[in-house]
Amino acid sequence: MALATHVPGTWDTVLSTTMHNYRKQLTDNIFNSRPLLNYLMSNGRVKTADGGYSIIEPLLLGVGDADSYSQWQTINVNAVQGISAAQYLWKQLYATIVISGLEEAQNNGKEQIINLIEAKVMQAEETLKSILSRMLYGTRGANAHADTDFTPFTTLIDSTAAAGGITPAAAPAPENNWRSTTYDAATGTGMDSQGNAIAAGAGGWPATGTFDGSELEAVLRKMYTLSSDGGSDKPDAIFCGASIFEAYEGSLTPQVRYTDTSKANLGFQNLMFKNIPIYYDPDCPTGTALFLNNKYIGLTLHSERNFKQSPFSSNLGGMDTATSNPRTGTPPNTVSPTTPAAPAGFALDARVSFITTYGNTTVRNRRRLAKLVNATFA
Repeated sequence: MALATHVPGTWDTVLSTTMHNYRKQLTDNIFNSRPLLNYLMSNGRVKTADGGYSIIEPLLLGVGDADSYSQWQTINVNAVQGISAAQYLWKQLYATIVISGLEEAQNNGKEQIINLIEAKVMQAEETLKSILSRMLYGTRGANAHADTDFTPFTTLIDSTAAAGGITPAAAPAPENNWRSTTYDAATGTGMDSQGNAIAAGAGGWPATGTFDGSELEAVLRKMYTLSSDGGSDKPDAIFCGASIFEAYEGSLTPQVRYTDTSKANLGFQNLMFKNIPIYYDPDCPTGTALFLNNKYIGLTLHSERNFKQSPFSSNLGGMDTATSNPRTGTPPNTVSPTTPAAPAGFALDARVSFITTYGNTTVRNRRRLAKLVNATFA
């Protein structure tokens, strides 16, 4: 029996048709699969941009020039400082759809090809869900790549780390406003959005050590207040890991365990705090809680590389260079003399298509965000 030959056009046509029909569902499935991703999409904070060297977010770091005046009084016109822009480099994310020659032979009919590609696309979807959510929290562990991963929210929401190419500076510099309220429960230290120190046991903050339910609520209240303007500009969601979520839930009586039912119906566990939802997200670092305001933090994707698929390659192959051995993954100079030398070129009986996304996370007002880390409970 003759085996199926590689016909790139056939597989490309099926992939193109499948992705055309499935692309919106792919995006919806990714952004409706995890609490943080759903939050960004449902609040319109997953945006697209047409290009440019970087993603630009205009900022208002200082106040303008305004005052009262009397009739015929001369009005002073002064240069206004404090308007700047944050720049976020494009980062690249990919998933692969790999079809081996044997799989082609085993799935030679049209319906079999469609079923195989749909299964491969769903596999890529599950991978993208996991990797994107963990990137946003900075919890990829050993798989993380600081230079190419999307910038984690745990970096954007900080009191000392740079974001968008801008580093917080001491007052009276406008960059003093470019920081979030942060609190480290392990050390009992932190900083508010104006650069003022926070210390355990002072100003209503609990003493250093493990929290009980009431102490956790006290910390949440303080951080909520410090990231609010006293009016409508305040956090609209809190995301945390299991330990904080369970501790907060344990502090509530059954009569006051209110939830955001619209999100609960999507499968996202949440409880209410000051009329905003606290979400449990397994990808969030343990002992961490992020206070978000959807007006100021989000995700920007390239309009031309928004989960876009490439045509299938004719095969997988390459050249062995002086940098690596394709058989073992070890540099040639470390290969044992008894190990057969790698060939100058190599190829696999397979083809690959890439689903690629260009983008990055962005923030334009760090003052309305907050971060609690290293919380532990008795």
